[in-house]
Formats: sequence, structure tokens, C-alpha cells
Amino acid sequence: MRQEDLVRLLESRGVTPTEQRLEVGKVVLRQPQHLSADEILAEVNREQARVSKATVYNTLKLFVERGLVREINVDPTRMIYDSTTRPHHHFYNSDSGRLYDIEPGAVEISAMPRLPDGTVEDGVEVIIRIRNRP
Repeated sequence: MRQEDLVRLLESRGVTPTEQRLEVGKVVLRQPQHLSADEILAEVNREQARVSKATVYNTLKLFVERGLVREINVDPTRMIYDSTTRPHHHFYNSDSGRLYDIEPGAVEISAMPRLPDGTVEDGVEVIIRIRNRP
């Protein structure tokens, strides 16, 4: 993604395009992908930028709030950031730690449970856990 396009995208979502946010955006928004915060931090700092871990986490939190990336909790110790924000599902390979997209039409849910009083549905995301064959 060109820098000018990234600046416009961030501004369109109400995000001030600081140097650090642009560095994180270049990594996480360059293509459809699933990355952990540590992978994003390593990639950002591979190029000559020096961005702190706290800045990466704060930027990712802001990107999630503004709908630029999705946050996927795959296990209690690992959060993955998905640059594809349209509704879809995932395979999660517990051996490799990788996520793979599943198109929404490939998963059918025949019934939903009754929602608790005072709530409305905010989306359904299915994670199918897989592992490598022995």
C-alpha cells in the first residue's frame, strides 16, 4: 500500500497518521494476513523504524476500535490481528499457530440460542480448531 493511500485510509477512520501508526499500518494493512502483535513489532522494527511494544499494542487497539483490523482471540495467551475486516470464519491450526480464512457461506448455522435479555447479536465468528496429522 502506498504511503498516501495509507494516510487517507487512516484519516478516513479518524486516526491521526503519526509516524509510528504509519509504520504499524504498513505492516498490518499491506495484504490480507493474520499476525500477532509480536510478529508486527518484529516486522516494523526490521525496517529501520524503532517502535516500542507499547506503541504497537496501543496502535493495534486503536485500529481495532476504528475497524481497520479485527482482533481474534485464538487461545488465552495469544491474540491475532486480522487485516480482513469483512465477516468470515477461521481454521486455527493449534500445532502451527496459523489462522486460515473460511468464507462466511462455507459455514452454516442452523439455529441460534435465545439471546440473554437486554442484548442483541453483534456477529457470529466460528473458529474451527485443527491440528496436523501425526
